[in-house]
Amino acid sequence: MQSFENHFLIAMPSLEDPYFSRSLTYICEHNEHGAMGIIINQPTGLHLKEMLMQVDETIEVNEDKAEQIVLAGGPVSPDRGFILHTSQPGWSSSMSLTSEIMVTTSKDILNVLGNDKGPDKTLVALGYAGWSAGQLEEEIQKNSWLLIEADTELLFDVPVHRKWQAAVQKLGVDIWQLAPGAGHA
Repeated sequence: MQSFENHFLIAMPSLEDPYFSRSLTYICEHNEHGAMGIIINQPTGLHLKEMLMQVDETIEVNEDKAEQIVLAGGPVSPDRGFILHTSQPGWSSSMSLTSEIMVTTSKDILNVLGNDKGPDKTLVALGYAGWSAGQLEEEIQKNSWLLIEADTELLFDVPVHRKWQAAVQKLGVDIWQLAPGAGHA
């Protein structure tokens, strides 16, 4: 089985599901049991400072991080937080995804997200996207998604509203010229 871990799923223009339309999803885990990813370009309307103040009003938030957009990571468990970040071990519930990227789900990281003690780069998402065994492969075969290898620049440095287009540009093709259905020879 080919794993799509550390890849981006680029939603095809024909994908009209409200959660996934023009979405870019980072695949954190993919194995024989299914897949788990975090949508990295769908804003919730909350900023980091607002979210952290709801958790604990005493959390210190630097002005330069206060306006970071909190993302809608997917339709599963939208009340649960997932922090994608550059490597910084030491949190209660973290998993290394690559040598440069980790995901943390424990609340202990919240105290440092908005200040200089936290990881250099972060994405904060509420919820995640999940696929049962074989479901993601089937959706790719049906031409709902395109895949590219993930990179930290697109993950952390490209503004949220430009991530989907930036991922499409990495493909080197005009996505609008692709047929919405899959062909089989």
